[in-house]
Amino acid sequence: MSADLLPITRIPRVGLPARALVVGDPFRAERVAGRLDGAEEVAHAREYRTFRGRWQGTDVLVSSHGVGGPGAVCLFTELADAGVGTVIRFGTAGAMQRGVADGDLVIAEAAVRDDGVTGQLVPPEYPAVASAEVVLALADAARQRGVPHHRGLVWTRAAFYPALLELPMQAYVTAGVLAIEMELSALLVTGALRGLICGGVLVIDGVAADELATTTGYDPHRDVVAAGVDRGVAVALDALSSLPVGEATA
Repeated sequence: MSADLLPITRIPRVGLPARALVVGDPFRAERVAGRLDGAEEVAHAREYRTFRGRWQGTDVLVSSHGVGGPGAVCLFTELADAGVGTVIRFGTAGAMQRGVADGDLVIAEAAVRDDGVTGQLVPPEYPAVASAEVVLALADAARQRGVPHHRGLVWTRAAFYPALLELPMQAYVTAGVLAIEMELSALLVTGALRGLICGGVLVIDGVAADELATTTGYDPHRDVVAAGVDRGVAVALDALSSLPVGEATA
């Protein structure tokens, strides 16, 4: 019945696994689900496609949130409404520092809140910080699998393509920000407000610091990126299955 489903994502209000891996692309959600035992589709509405299954014996949810923070917050909020307490975002990002190579993982400790939505939810001074246990679990999983990875700050920005306004890229490069992406700070703020255990890990798919002024050369479909995504999925699921479950608040 419709009353048993949440209004935007159409996921069930009850009965879902308490741990979720969230990704941007609905097709990536399907591919991740293909690596789970006993995977089944739970819901598909708009950009939100949701599967459940088991990873190394642990029940997990995989769900897509689309591109950008505002729509992603709808998923994160409805996951919390459905009783999900632990969420890891797995996605791609552009590198902003030398030595952060294509296919490497970036484990976010915190995010710059340039996401276009959390400024309407909390004061500008409110931080976007990953749960410490998620950072440590992701780093441990990456080490266990021998996956190149980096820990530090990421920049969540709402706009993908540049236009008239100058992008403050160099300031954030100088400040040591590792990578740029589009949704993580929205998860970290929503998670903090709802009592979730949450964090994120990103696969590098290009060099944003050198190429953001033009789309020339941006190609996230290369083999090195695909290999990084394959490794990153395993790292994210290993970490997710090892974490405790947060208790989502109303």
